[in-house]
Amino acid sequence: MVISNKKAYFNYDIRDTYEAGISLVGCEVKSIRNGHMTIHESYIRIKDGEVYLVNANILPYEQGNRHNHVANRDRKLLLHRREIQKIQQRIERQSLVAVPTKVFLKKNRFKVVIGIGMPKKNYDKRATIKDREVKRSLDRSSKHRGDY
Repeated sequence: MVISNKKAYFNYDIRDTYEAGISLVGCEVKSIRNGHMTIHESYIRIKDGEVYLVNANILPYEQGNRHNHVANRDRKLLLHRREIQKIQQRIERQSLVAVPTKVFLKKNRFKVVIGIGMPKKNYDKRATIKDREVKRSLDRSSKHRGDY
């Protein structure tokens, strides 16, 4: 079970990644296991020495009761204090951005991969698209090369 944020690698030049646990309540775990989570527009915020996943959308569990969770609440990420300080220093000193790149299951616990990087400029994004199209056309031509 992997939920990925493909736009993070398109919009940001990811330089470093960290793996963090995520604090979930109630039926959120069951909802994520059903694949009802999106992290496309979410980001990481450091507040009072703690790291939060902001704007991640986990839909309410269908078989849940009246105590179901709120869909867009801030969720605390579980990191060691030194890792938090390292991330905070890199963000402040180098003007970097922290975004979640994927959510996955590891030993029955959900983990979030935090990507630290610079936002790409428009010309960098266009170059990425051009490289992708060139690679795709080369793959197509090599695939049909043996068809005589």
